[in-house]
Amino acid sequence: MKEGMKVGQTATIEAVVTPDMYAQFEGNVVHPAYSTVSMVYHMEWAARQIILPFLEDHEEGIGGAVSVKHVAPTAAGTNIRVTAELTEYKKHKVVTKVTAFNERGIIGEGEVVQYILPKEEIQNKIQASLV
Repeated sequence: MKEGMKVGQTATIEAVVTPDMYAQFEGNVVHPAYSTVSMVYHMEWAARQIILPFLEDHEEGIGGAVSVKHVAPTAAGTNIRVTAELTEYKKHKVVTKVTAFNERGIIGEGEVVQYILPKEEIQNKIQASLV
């Protein structure tokens, strides 16, 4: 890891809710609103923005855990903003608090845990998982 990562750093991503982000299973829309799956994706993407500037060429981040509360619906066409704040960094573990907002307020909150590992180690773990 490159030097400089500090607790309190933030990163934000923005998006507009589209029909492909609706709550759906097997192509069947359950609700025409921003899905928890899409929220998790955006939370992980915001958290990844924290680590990207600090990765060495031989390193990569890998997800370790996600916890999310989806607290309010959001319709298509609505702007969303997801902010990640670095709350813990020790050794290879990076923990971020994540909060999702629409134009009215908070729509979700949670935590994303990532680990920074050598790319070779990640590849070895993937290979070991093959049946």
